[in-house]
Amino acid sequence: MASRQISTALRQPGGLRNPMTRAAITTAAAGAAMGGVGWWRHPNGGYGWVGPIFWPYAYYDLYDYAWWGGGYDPYFWDYGYGDLYAGLFGPYDYDALSGYAYYLPGYAGPRPPATGRSRATAQTTTLADMCGSDRSDIAGFPIEQFRSAIQPNAEQSTALDDLASASQKASATILNSCPKDVPLTAPSRLAAMQQRLQAMRDAVGILQPALERFYGLLSDDQKAKVTALVADQHRGQHEATADNGNCNMAQPTTIAWPGDIIERNVKPTDAQRASLDALRDAATKAEDTLKSSCPPTDARTPPARLAAVGARLDSMLQAIGTVRPAVDTFYSALSDEQKAAFDAVGPERDGGRSAMAAAGGDEPPRSRHRRHHHHGPNVGGMIFRMIGL
Repeated sequence: MASRQISTALRQPGGLRNPMTRAAITTAAAGAAMGGVGWWRHPNGGYGWVGPIFWPYAYYDLYDYAWWGGGYDPYFWDYGYGDLYAGLFGPYDYDALSGYAYYLPGYAGPRPPATGRSRATAQTTTLADMCGSDRSDIAGFPIEQFRSAIQPNAEQSTALDDLASASQKASATILNSCPKDVPLTAPSRLAAMQQRLQAMRDAVGILQPALERFYGLLSDDQKAKVTALVADQHRGQHEATADNGNCNMAQPTTIAWPGDIIERNVKPTDAQRASLDALRDAATKAEDTLKSSCPPTDARTPPARLAAVGARLDSMLQAIGTVRPAVDTFYSALSDEQKAAFDAVGPERDGGRSAMAAAGGDEPPRSRHRRHHHHGPNVGGMIFRMIGL
């Protein structure tokens, strides 16, 4: 989607409800600090990591799949092992990440001047928007569409209002999982990823009883109207891909273990190599866990699809729970120089540029990081220029 189309879509009410628009924005934001397409890109074109944020627009993806199915929004099932891998071997170096820090909702330091349109407009299209929302006009969708379609009786209307309240609470739960600072290491990235996924799982737990109660009160005729509403939504989303096609797709370069780079740059000792082997085994086990949790083909109602969302998030949390102790053990056994080299594995994969090479010579990246704290590029300005705001 071209920048002019993105800009036009964002000026429309509810523009971010279009999954293709959201994917285009995350692509622009993810590549702003890197100067191009990264190896951690999803098969459908979006990104699971945008700077320090894992799963941008998570609340939209969760709701879209539950309400409309993967034929409308194919992005929920793109998330999987490739994102865990990108958490282990973060694609951004320190300077790139520090540029994103200004646009996190919890960041309290000075902000660079807005670029293009007014500061107020620019700040409404930042990383904070990717974290979530507690606004009822966003979090409550598509409640009013359902109300209009089914013409609920008094009991059903009350249940629908309760579902709207649960939806807003669930969305606020996801919003609160946004990182308050930038995770710079593999342990901190996986911790942030786990926090985000747990918030999404908690959101499902908030939504599920309210959705099941509402849907259970509907007559067969009203359920048929819900099905027709879903079909209408699919017809209006011509660019979406096939339903549920991508849950285990991953680019080969994404999932290949970077053993040669680790050996060459980190130079683990024999004792460290044992814990490195344990980490690789844990990553393989996590990948197998996620391969076994594709969506059911018979999830044809919103409650069934929401249950599938919960099951997938459980699998992702299980996968991270397998990897996190192993990465913590390995990382804690490294020297500062080895940690800096391990942190540079991901950036080195992206165009062959390591953090040490970027530093200019043999100075350890970690000491350079201290000297240049909070002086990264104006990523926000680049994002706004790329999407035409």
